[in-house]
Amino acid sequence: MIKLFSLKQQKKDEDLAGANRTGAGGKKPSAAQLRIQKDINELNLPKTCEINFPDDDDLLNFRLIICPDEVGPGYPHDPPKVKCETMVYHPNIDLEGNVCLNILREDWKPVLTINSIIYGLQYLFLEPNPEDPLNKEAAEVLQTNRRLFEQNVHRSMRGGYIGATYFERCLK
Repeated sequence: MIKLFSLKQQKKDEDLAGANRTGAGGKKPSAAQLRIQKDINELNLPKTCEINFPDDDDLLNFRLIICPDEVGPGYPHDPPKVKCETMVYHPNIDLEGNVCLNILREDWKPVLTINSIIYGLQYLFLEPNPEDPLNKEAAEVLQTNRRLFEQNVHRSMRGGYIGATYFERCLK
């Protein structure tokens, strides 16, 4: 009887030690939680971005705030200047970071907002427009071989060469 009791106590002690190692409630962190913690530790946001966690215990839900770096004195009559600081393989963004988006040029209207620009940029990344390119090579590949275009995008984001151009890794 004494041995059985000591085994039960030893098991309780081990469970308690395990709970202290894995956090409150004794649950082990999920793969997603471990990865997001690593990503956050390596995060290096530009001065125009800010990340907020409404619940400090829930790192999987956060808000990213992007503030414009350059809004000229002519705003809202003139569009803000937008430049992509990360070199990307995209038909509508050249290798110097200039962005070809109609609402930043001929379709700008003073009623448009920064929010309009952010949605326009998001849409541009989801649906590149090969008909109005700044990067003619990327546009041609997109038009002739979409699968190769997608492979080039992945290769460039992981760091590597597309033709003679080297792209820094921008995915962790």
